[in-house]
Amino acid sequence: MADWLYEAGIGENRAALVEDGIIVEAMIELPGRVRTGSVVAGRLSSILVPARRGIVTLADGSEAYLEPIPAGTTEGAALRVEIVREPIAEQGRAKLPKCRATDAPERTGPALRERLAATGAAVTMVGALDRDRLEEAGWSELMEEARTGEIAFPGGGLRMSLTPAMTLFDVDGALAPAALAVAGAQAAGRVIRRFGIGGSIGIDLPTLPSREDRQRAAAALDAMLPQPFERTAVNGFGFLQIVRRRERASLPELLQGDRIGAAARALLRQAERSGGPGGRVLHAAPPVIARIEDHPEWRQELARRVGGPVALQAELGLAISAGHVHSRQA
Repeated sequence: MADWLYEAGIGENRAALVEDGIIVEAMIELPGRVRTGSVVAGRLSSILVPARRGIVTLADGSEAYLEPIPAGTTEGAALRVEIVREPIAEQGRAKLPKCRATDAPERTGPALRERLAATGAAVTMVGALDRDRLEEAGWSELMEEARTGEIAFPGGGLRMSLTPAMTLFDVDGALAPAALAVAGAQAAGRVIRRFGIGGSIGIDLPTLPSREDRQRAAAALDAMLPQPFERTAVNGFGFLQIVRRRERASLPELLQGDRIGAAARALLRQAERSGGPGGRVLHAAPPVIARIEDHPEWRQELARRVGGPVALQAELGLAISAGHVHSRQA
């Protein structure tokens, strides 16, 4: 039976649905971001496409896309909006959240822990003093797959690419084309669920002249990916497109869209769980150290949790993901 593991980290909250010791779904929440389901006050600051699309400035000064624009609403008008998609980081830019006009009273959308409780599955809180059940289930390996986009499966591998239009999976391997298509479709379905990938998704399977082989590959995907979603048939070139509801960033979007922030938060998790008496010294590439310095509350919380002072040491030449932690006597 699957149950959720929830960890309130420093700078991020983490959750994993674990079944038979394996992570089947994983989520990361960055506190402080506007959440899907929130209803907030705003003002229509600009109209991009009349009656169809505009930009709303929210009460906290951030912006969101409004679709559609209510009839008769002019620039400068006050209104309430419901967030239907959270902001999504992309390399080089960020997608604004999306919202729609509403008459509902203002409210805050559900936090990650509340969303887990709503699934009906058991939720277990894990902390730094507990055994690392997330790591036992493969958390670090999962994060590495999401960060690099390289995912192996028996007989082949997936290469995942994030594009502004869709998330793409390329299937490659040494199996015969029909067998590789089935194995690749199964692997893609598992990954889409594990990473929480939404929106438009493309899977490039081997070319399959046989209609029956194409149907078997599509059925293999259907068996691995829970509804709701829509998909096309596998075409003669082996391409299949899926559309899933998209309410927030996927794990790959979170990690690849802000590699420095992801590395900084992973280093804080490592430091919190590191053993030894006294304080901690965090060694990392200069951009990672700078990100932690930009959030003094992270450093303060780490010091509170480990019971000692926290020092930061920038090291030229270290890769972004190669930070490490040393304990020291107070």
